[in-house]
Amino acid sequence: MKSFDLSLYLVTDRDLSLGRPLEFIVEEAVKGGVTMVQLREKNCSSKEFYELGIRLKKLLKPHNVALIINDRLDIALAIDADGLHIGQSDLPWDVARRLLGKDKILGLSVETIEQAEESNHLDIDYIGISPVFATPTKTDTFKPFGLEGVKAVSSIASHPSVAIGGVNLENAAQIMSHGANGIAVVSAISSVENPKLAAELLKKEIKKKNI
Repeated sequence: MKSFDLSLYLVTDRDLSLGRPLEFIVEEAVKGGVTMVQLREKNCSSKEFYELGIRLKKLLKPHNVALIINDRLDIALAIDADGLHIGQSDLPWDVARRLLGKDKILGLSVETIEQAEESNHLDIDYIGISPVFATPTKTDTFKPFGLEGVKAVSSIASHPSVAIGGVNLENAAQIMSHGANGIAVVSAISSVENPKLAAELLKKEIKKKNI
């Protein structure tokens, strides 16, 4: 699977899901219009990560929504996920690509304009502009890009981009209008009472692309 749609990208976080099962959050979000899902787990065993991945893959397959694994190449390979997302301090992109193969999706976070420029020469499929705004879910990052930073990266990037960090209903349309190909959200879907409705509303904002 190589075709993908970055427009509304859900990054999971069980700690922000108000005690509800991850499968519930993901299924409702997909019903509301989420186009890609990244399984991100920082504090669970490999076995639990694997089992979660298997369940989400089964859930997403009928919807033709790509499942991306955050950081853990071994998990991505073990469950035959659609792809992997890595950061600047994770496994080198070329190693990830070699082991994943050409038919899998590989995403890379960029935290500076310089990293965005460098990414143009890499065999990856998309970049994550991170973070757009300051956010408690991403604390180990560089200075936020802001809207002008999104515009600057989008103007030089040869790969499609998805913007993450402080993205919500109030700024989704602006981010898209500044050149991003999609928005990635965590709490804007996972931490609300109705994830399906939240996804539907975000989808409407994405389509506006108004400054």
